[in-house]
Amino acid sequence: MNPIHINGNDLTLEELREVVYARRPVLLDTEARELVERARAVVDDLVANDRLAYAITTGVGMLSEVRISAEQNRELQVNLLRSHAVGVGEPLSEAETRAMILLRANSLAKGFSGVRPEVINTLCEMLNRGVHPVIPSQGSVGASGDLAPLAHLALVLIGEGEAFVSDTARAPGRHERRGKKLTGAKALAAAQIKPLVLEAKEAISLINGTQAMLAVGTLSLLSAETLADTADVLGAMSLDALKGTDAAFDERLHTARPHPGQIKVAANLRKMLEGSALRESHRDCGKVQDAYSLRCIPQVHGAVRDTLAFCRQVFETEMNSAVDNPLVFPQPKQVGAPRGIIAEAQGDIVSGGNFHGEPVAFALDYLAIVLSALAGISERRIERLVNPALNEGLPPFLAAGAGLNSGFMMPQVTAAALASENKGLAHPASVDSITTSGNKEDYVSMGMGGAIKLKKVIANTRNVLAIEAIAAAQALDFRAPLKTGKRGQQAYVAIRSVTAPVTHDRVLSGDFAKVAELIESGKIAEVLKS
Repeated sequence: MNPIHINGNDLTLEELREVVYARRPVLLDTEARELVERARAVVDDLVANDRLAYAITTGVGMLSEVRISAEQNRELQVNLLRSHAVGVGEPLSEAETRAMILLRANSLAKGFSGVRPEVINTLCEMLNRGVHPVIPSQGSVGASGDLAPLAHLALVLIGEGEAFVSDTARAPGRHERRGKKLTGAKALAAAQIKPLVLEAKEAISLINGTQAMLAVGTLSLLSAETLADTADVLGAMSLDALKGTDAAFDERLHTARPHPGQIKVAANLRKMLEGSALRESHRDCGKVQDAYSLRCIPQVHGAVRDTLAFCRQVFETEMNSAVDNPLVFPQPKQVGAPRGIIAEAQGDIVSGGNFHGEPVAFALDYLAIVLSALAGISERRIERLVNPALNEGLPPFLAAGAGLNSGFMMPQVTAAALASENKGLAHPASVDSITTSGNKEDYVSMGMGGAIKLKKVIANTRNVLAIEAIAAAQALDFRAPLKTGKRGQQAYVAIRSVTAPVTHDRVLSGDFAKVAELIESGKIAEVLKS
């Protein structure tokens, strides 16, 4: 694959996906390098003249009143990384770590951080050569960004900390296949990367930022978008198996309330039910409307989609933002000055709060809330499929020989347990705050906490949809020889490729896992593209 040339301005989620999962190479853009060098010259000039600037010639946080001399600056860089590497808990996955490295490099490439190009190049080389720092997932309050996780990442650049070194020639994939864990120094040596000696401001530029919560959030969003498409497919299959009406998906209804997501979902449902013999078999039955979990799929799934679109906008903005502190603003280059030549190292260094995680934290919480709704309405459709009082003549609990066999009685219980667990996890992390750093950082975002629990919501929702997929396929088996629409049949075939019909009671946990993996791969969602 051709390398992505990062410049801090136009990285997309699709490119992030390619770097994380398909190992697309990453390089610093040539023009971006020039901007980076100009900002670096401002920092060097400030240090040489011993001018006052936060975290460059001072300590950090509550210690910002302490002056640091030029002779102490290299020691300060190492001390900042070591003192801030206080994370605990399960390490981030390889995918999350790769996303985090890319996002940190892209933010620095914007040219407002004052680091040398060598710092960005080393981050890119770590990606390209499979060096993945061990980054504990807990310890960030999302105040000056994700200080602890980023410090663990940055330690490896100087040959400290720990890292996994992975085979760069391996087939791309989403599942964890970590290499051997080594010390930071040995990991860099194995990848033939030279450790850095950090100069003034570079440590603070590496550890200030939202890249840990953003890395987890972007990958969760990509998964959530697949779940939203999958839910439309499965919702249509369940509705058809329950002899539901497509009247509620009439285009006129949805243009009368023109939320983009609602319109999109209604169109998807019409597409899924197109050509369904099952639908035609009861068109004149006299029933005029269905329960909300069927009739209101466009309104519920659509609202989920609109929220995902909002979160995508927030994340892509954050991906291409300068989020450390302070920021460096060189004076505009003089017209006619030779390319690559810095005549004067003048500019402003401004201390602010771009590292604060609140915009990302809110979006992470929104994602958890709407995915809980996606799982919740799916569980209600499962209930209708298995409940003999609601399932339009299907066998009780979709069991062949109900009584001797319990069928899907307990899978619905599992779905209910997961949907209810999501309700607790959906409580917003961002409504909390706790004072840190001697009351200097007195209102924090808790964004990383939101990101960590979002991962569980994603997994729970995927498993609920997996249960609906198996139940809907089972219900369609009982409706034979009548068939659902062409796209529903394609989804049915995909489901049946990993799980057989339930002709008698058997352990289904493995089936759920296989279908959850099928959902994650996008193979059910892709029928909407046909």
